Amino acid sequence: MAFSLQSPRLYRLVDQQGAPHPVLDGLYDSLESAWGEAQSWWQSQLGPSLDPQGNGAAMAIGVEVSTTSGDWRTLRPPGA
Repeated sequence: MAFSLQSPRLYRLVDQQGAPHPVLDGLYDSLESAWGEAQSWWQSQLGPSLDPQGNGAAMAIGVEVSTTSGDWRTLRPPGA
């Protein structure tokens, strides 16, 4: 039986420059929870008429995932 010391993946939201988001600066345990938080915040800031799914203004928020080496890798760039 193999034993792995791999740490769990964490997700964070980033701004247009790729820096940790100034408001949504928490760590999330899944891509879905991070992106859901970003969508909710975006709609609360700009209103429900701007759809974060791409039918309105593009969200200037990206998502990164932690790597086993302690770095961060972009999963979804801001505005995508």
